Amino acid sequence: MGTSTSTSASTTTEQDYVPVEDWPDVTAMLEGFGEPSLGASDALEGSTFDIRFDNGWTIAHRFDGGTVTWTITEGDGAGMTGTHPYRAVEARPGLFFIDFIKGEGAHASDVSIVLDRNDGRVTVADSNFIDRQGAVRMQTAILTGRVAGTGEIEPLRRSSELVGRRIYYRYSPSEHYEHIYLNNGTFVWHCIHGAEQGLADVDAATVYELGDGIVMLHWSESVMPVESFLVIDLVAQRSIGRMFCWDGPTLAPVHLPFDSRFTVLNETAYPTD
Repeated sequence: MGTSTSTSASTTTEQDYVPVEDWPDVTAMLEGFGEPSLGASDALEGSTFDIRFDNGWTIAHRFDGGTVTWTITEGDGAGMTGTHPYRAVEARPGLFFIDFIKGEGAHASDVSIVLDRNDGRVTVADSNFIDRQGAVRMQTAILTGRVAGTGEIEPLRRSSELVGRRIYYRYSPSEHYEHIYLNNGTFVWHCIHGAEQGLADVDAATVYELGDGIVMLHWSESVMPVESFLVIDLVAQRSIGRMFCWDGPTLAPVHLPFDSRFTVLNETAYPTD
């Protein structure tokens, strides 16, 4: 760990600004990220959860044989159903990050569910493609809900837990990024080492509370059509999430599940005068 950080630190002194027209295709990251290091959990297998959402939906989710079958039982689109392979990772005991793809091509969407079996709270990020002035871009709908019978749906709670922190993320031996969280809605990402080495940008982000020392982060990139959603555990210093994006050259959706080890490099405290 120490050697890797030292090498990366010396590399940044040799880097320079990279114009957007020189950025590589988003698929350049895939090989470097590789397979996630955290294994998938089968703890949800055989379970069914009826989840009530703040938009009036009730959706049954059944996990069986490595697939999730969802069925809208109440609300707009009642009766719609689908079955898809899923991946679940247990971020903390009873807290699961669940991810699956539905649809194909430009009609594909990435559904990420944070399910807390301890209290029944559920948050969903549903990312899909849109046409924005003739260009393929992306959007993400964030829904909050609750497993039926576990209590009332609570509104999402914004968090300032990351503000002022500079965090060094190691997604794989070759892919290292840093984030600098400027305020409640703005952060900087910067590739220290990897396929996007030297690339950096400032993007909009939203952070939500999950529990003591654990938050959810969603951001939309302004240059690339990329939507990211992840769980950040500041106690265990691990993140679990995914990127979903559009590959311009192949006109295909790209799904990148990932996790990371990270180090909080510093926390900024501004003068009061």
